[in-house]
Amino acid sequence: MSNPTHPPAVGVLDQGPELTFPPGFLWGAATAAYQIEGAAAEGGRTPSIWDTFSHTEGRVVSGHTGDVACDHYHRMPDDVRMMAELGLKSYRFSVSWPRVQPGGTGGANQQGLDFYRRLVDELLANGIEPWLTLYHWDLPQPLEDAGGWPARDTAGRFADYASLVADAVGDRVTYWTTLNEPWCSAFLGYGSGAHAPGRSDGADSVRAGHHLMLGHGLAVQALRAKLPQAQLGVTVNLYPVTPASDAPADVDAARRIDGLANRFFLDPLLRGSYPADLTADLAEVTDFGHVRDGDLEIISTPLDLVGVNYYSRHVVAAPVAGEEPEKYWRAPSCWPGSEDVRFVTRGVPVTDMDWEIDAPGLVETLRRVHEEYTDLPLYVTENGSAFVDTVQDGRVDDVDRLAYFDAHLRASHEAIGAGVPLRGYFAWSLMDNFEWAWGYTKRFGMVWIDYDTQARIPKSSARWYAEVIRRNGLAAQ
Repeated sequence: MSNPTHPPAVGVLDQGPELTFPPGFLWGAATAAYQIEGAAAEGGRTPSIWDTFSHTEGRVVSGHTGDVACDHYHRMPDDVRMMAELGLKSYRFSVSWPRVQPGGTGGANQQGLDFYRRLVDELLANGIEPWLTLYHWDLPQPLEDAGGWPARDTAGRFADYASLVADAVGDRVTYWTTLNEPWCSAFLGYGSGAHAPGRSDGADSVRAGHHLMLGHGLAVQALRAKLPQAQLGVTVNLYPVTPASDAPADVDAARRIDGLANRFFLDPLLRGSYPADLTADLAEVTDFGHVRDGDLEIISTPLDLVGVNYYSRHVVAAPVAGEEPEKYWRAPSCWPGSEDVRFVTRGVPVTDMDWEIDAPGLVETLRRVHEEYTDLPLYVTENGSAFVDTVQDGRVDDVDRLAYFDAHLRASHEAIGAGVPLRGYFAWSLMDNFEWAWGYTKRFGMVWIDYDTQARIPKSSARWYAEVIRRNGLAAQ
């Protein structure tokens, strides 16, 4: 088993000419299987919900699919060497469930597991700590055909799959994340239908959220039994939610969205209960009859760490008579029971996703998790931005992305100084990739991918990040 270095107590930082992070701070970058691997029908892999979704006309921009993506399946050793050249200390990747367990039930596909065995071995040989995510949205299609995440049985199938992966690489992987962003799986997949599997049913989205967390708890128990020394966690995407004014109706709108965006997952996972105001808000959507005795005890099975994905802030308001709600990327159907809440834009700089850039919100989010929920070590498991990049003279000078990373790393440093036990940071993303329903039209990567030739070009942000890692800090401003 690898031996990660755990940093000492946080809160004491070098405030000299550089903003230095604690010794052993884990610097990494992240990807997801369907977004980069390609080889969609090779090595025994069978379709996931994202294969089906992307091959359905009108679901993904320009009809793009993940069939080839970044061809990481074939180019993995070179990609790992590139990570080493950039100085990454850790690499957060996800395992493709249908590559490992075609159909989502039964025994393992050894060809699929062999790919991840080779990946882990390459990482360790290059001095890079593997950080394994079991589920980044690629549910095997047969499990969706049997009901998907709204069906309780899927949670049990997920725990079985976790055990197969543990048997294959558990002796070499210390850090394990069960789920990535269950909010997206539940509410974009089954609420708005903007993501796979493309279903639109408020009650199903709530059931899916619960069963995702139940699967997480069952998987943690299965992993703990097999890998008692592993560091086990979950990754949630969180947002500070701000009312547009002090008006009671706006304050209540913020409470409702905070319940659905943050507390729907944080409370069951870390407190073993659903917030009373949330269940009341959702009373017209579901009676929570899908929650059985003992479920919340399983969901709140003790963890070793919590991953936080952070991108932006939500500013919300109550409806205004005669005014249509704003419907940019957060369609109202993403939020069951809150269809009349308006998401307000503030005129601040945005990324190519139209997500407002709000680095102080990262401090606010990390402090809230630590001060209100847990003393567990926290990791920023995703943070990044899409911008329009161009290649000029063989270079990609992505100054906006570099500035985004710089601001959010300064926010991370500030959070540590405020006592948050933040132990690592993973940039999203290592490379440009298939950006879900946006296909290949949005670029988040520190490394440019030419999708025609599969050439890789580290951008200015990648070279800058390599220097941050080397120095374990930032130049003071």
